[in-house]
Amino acid sequence: MTDTTDETGPAVPMVDFGPQTRIVARLADGVGEDQLGLPTPCPEYAVRHLLGHVVGLTVAFRDAGRKDLGATTDTNPAASLPDITDGWRDTLTKALGELAEAWRDPRAWQGMTRAGGVDLPGGVAGLVALDELVIHSWDLARATGQEYEPDEAALQAAHAFLLQAAEGPRPEIFGPVVPVAESAPLLDRAVGLSGRDPDWKPAS
Repeated sequence: MTDTTDETGPAVPMVDFGPQTRIVARLADGVGEDQLGLPTPCPEYAVRHLLGHVVGLTVAFRDAGRKDLGATTDTNPAASLPDITDGWRDTLTKALGELAEAWRDPRAWQGMTRAGGVDLPGGVAGLVALDELVIHSWDLARATGQEYEPDEAALQAAHAFLLQAAEGPRPEIFGPVVPVAESAPLLDRAVGLSGRDPDWKPAS
C-alpha cells in the first residue's frame, strides 16, 4: 500500500481495487434472472436497481480515476431510479476491470476529479469508490443469499472512510448510523456506519 499526497489534501493510501472488483463480478455473476426483483437492504432498490446502480458507479468512478470528466461523472446518481440494460453482465465485468486499472495509476489519487456531479480530491474519490464497492457487495450478497467476504484492504479503507463520515456532518447519501458492538466483525461495523442493519435479511 502506497501513500499519495499533493496540494489537494493529506496522504491517502493507494488500495488496489482489483481484489474487490473481482468479488463484485463474482457476486453479480451469481445473481439469477429470477432474483432481479428481490428486495435489498437499500429500501428503494430491488436487486435489478442495485445492479444498475453498481454499473453506473463503476463507470463513473472509472472515469473519475482517469480524470475523464463528462456525462458519466456529472450525473447525480439520485436523479433517477437506476436499472440494468441488455448485456449488463458483460458491461459490468468490463467496467470493473477498467475501474481497477484506472486506480492503479497514482495520478488517479492526486489532484481533483469529479463523481456524481461533485468535485472531490482524487484520494477522497478513491475512498468513496472503495466504500461503494464494499457496501454494495454486502447489499447484493444479502439480497441474493450469497456468501461474501470483502477484500481486507478495501474493507479497512471503507471502514476508515465511514468512521470519519460518522464523526462529522452526515452526508445525505448515508442513513443514520446503526449502532454495532465494537466486538463485532469489521464488516458489520462498516455496514452499521453506512446506515444499514448488519442483521438485515429478506422478509420470508
